[in-house]
Amino acid sequence: MPALDKPLWLLLTALSAGLAIASAPWALGQPVLNFAFKPLTTVLIIAMAWPRGRATPVLRRWVLAGLGLSLVGDVALMWPQEGFLPGLVSFLLAHLAYLAAFTRVQRLGARWLPFAVYAGIAGLVLALLWPGVPAGLRVPVVLYVLALASMAAQAAVLWRAAPADAAARRLALGGALFLASDALLATNRFAGPLPLASLWVLATYWSAQVCIASWLAPPRSGG
Repeated sequence: MPALDKPLWLLLTALSAGLAIASAPWALGQPVLNFAFKPLTTVLIIAMAWPRGRATPVLRRWVLAGLGLSLVGDVALMWPQEGFLPGLVSFLLAHLAYLAAFTRVQRLGARWLPFAVYAGIAGLVLALLWPGVPAGLRVPVVLYVLALASMAAQAAVLWRAAPADAAARRLALGGALFLASDALLATNRFAGPLPLASLWVLATYWSAQVCIASWLAPPRSGG
């Protein structure tokens, strides 16, 4: 199976993501494209990750679990009302799976600065959006934000522990992009419509997933 760095695989993923984004009313306005290509894009990222990380099977299992749970969340969120809470739970579990992988390399909170920075960002986002969050969703949203911010912060911990490691840099970028994507999604849902929301939310989301998948070591030649 092609690895992440194979141009054709990246091209297919970008094309699928573009078609999913273009399903929005401001573009082609064809919801069927979203139902077909939104899950397909995440499946393609899972396929990219699948041959990677064979030398670190525990990390590989947790990252693949995170990607699989993200796929479940993607499908749930195709129904924005009925699927919001199941999608939220799926992505919360995905962040915990990623966190389990990252803490196999560095203990949780091994460096305090990334956690302080992300706690401040998460607190600011929550404070800004809190008035628009329905009472019944406030506890799940707080738990989700804690998991997301911890995942992003721990990704940054791994980068700060090995600043010259390109994979660790990509991982830290992935954590930051995931937080940005979810902040945009929450703003669009709880504060008011954003222009071209699906473009910004999905582009940052899939970029984050590619960065996280690419943290796993590529397969050996011929593997």
